[in-house]
Amino acid sequence: MAEPQRGAEDLTEMETKTPEESPSCSSLTTKELQQNWRAVKQRERPVRLLFEIPSTRIVEHTVHKYVLYEVVVMRSGSFDSRRVSVERRYSDFSRFHHQLLEEFNEELEEVLLPRKLLTGNFSPESISERRLGLQDYLAKLYATRCVRHCPHFSAFFTEQEQRRAHGLLRAGQFRAALELLQTVLDIQEKLLPWQKPTLLVPTLAALAVCYRDLDEPERAFPIAQRALPPVRRYGLKRYRPPLLELLVDLGYQLGRPVAQLQEELTALRDAERGEASSCSLKEVVIQEFI
Repeated sequence: MAEPQRGAEDLTEMETKTPEESPSCSSLTTKELQQNWRAVKQRERPVRLLFEIPSTRIVEHTVHKYVLYEVVVMRSGSFDSRRVSVERRYSDFSRFHHQLLEEFNEELEEVLLPRKLLTGNFSPESISERRLGLQDYLAKLYATRCVRHCPHFSAFFTEQEQRRAHGLLRAGQFRAALELLQTVLDIQEKLLPWQKPTLLVPTLAALAVCYRDLDEPERAFPIAQRALPPVRRYGLKRYRPPLLELLVDLGYQLGRPVAQLQEELTALRDAERGEASSCSLKEVVIQEFI
């Protein structure tokens, strides 16, 4: 006998069941079903950048003092557990805002930077008010599409740390440089959906150089490997030959297969008639922020 057709009410009831109620999921525990349902909802939710300025500190020098604002950058969603932060002065925000106005004046007509105070800059009330104002300012900038895709946006959160890290690298202080470079990489990874993939290349190259010079080839090799695909894809000629050369050298040390990398490097050198290997990766990295 044919199965009787379901009524409209029965069909509606089945369609509106949550995964916890679905008979097909009966083999899963309630906890597993709830986790699966949260994961589905999380995947459907668009990822955004969030900015918090949870704390401030006053820095005093002999002739002047200023307030440093801790800026925390994170992606929306519970999957982003890395709360990475940098410190910026109000003058950094002001310089950033004027750079943006030069390119996007019309788009930023309603995005206002908290005004500069003539007096009372260091009172707790003024600092708290400005802290909240700067936090709101960053959120509005991110909501402006042309801004969140422009190079100035990523540079505001990373350039100071990159310059300090490269200064330490040039001085041979590789451990100190690594800490700053990791902060830069964490922020750049959060920015990556709205920035070019080449954004990571200088940071990854600098990290690889630091680990190589610290005699940690097992850490340098995967980082250099990660930099190679965007270097190839986007034709970063300055980085490709020295990056390949580093990978070949590290691969030999670690006993990794490097025949294909060696062939690629040889072909590149032949095509460039020897010019391809004129600089080491360390030299390229050092020149990046001079």
